[in-house]
Amino acid sequence: MRQGILLYGPPAAGKDTITAVLTELDARYVPFTRLKIGTGRTQGYRMGTPEQLAALETRGDVIYRNDRYGNIYVVDRPGLDQAMEGGKTPVVHLGQMAGMEQVTALYPAHWVRVLLWCSKETTARRSPQRGDTDTAARLAAWDATQADLAAHPRAQWELRVETDGTAPHETAQNIDDIVRTTPPRS
Repeated sequence: MRQGILLYGPPAAGKDTITAVLTELDARYVPFTRLKIGTGRTQGYRMGTPEQLAALETRGDVIYRNDRYGNIYVVDRPGLDQAMEGGKTPVVHLGQMAGMEQVTALYPAHWVRVLLWCSKETTARRSPQRGDTDTAARLAAWDATQADLAAHPRAQWELRVETDGTAPHETAQNIDDIVRTTPPRS
């Protein structure tokens, strides 16, 4: 069965950092690059057009779409198919429980769900350090993520990590251990 990792958490919780360590740990881990329609940061995204989005929607290939920071971010079936080629394990970053639910429901795979969390103060400190020019929007997204998580108290996680006090390598190793040993959910 195909495998994937879903990293959920607020902005600057360490999703990029953990993903980088996972890819160093094992070559089968690959970052999933979401399709982005809009402006701003392009690194870590496949930049697309409104026409490409419309074509994906027409074919039913949009698994999850969210609009944030004036842009559209998409988890798409062709993108996941490509990321899983050759037995690769994509690492998908999400900040909305609806995205977690959509991906696990609409894309058959053994998904390992990981909650990465940090304090709002940590997001405020890390955001400008990583080059964000819209830290106020990132802090608003932190609030939205906290409310979203609180609205889903029964969410199931294979791992929960407070990234304020856990080293990225330790987190990545724990995720790798889970991927290797956790049987798929029925």
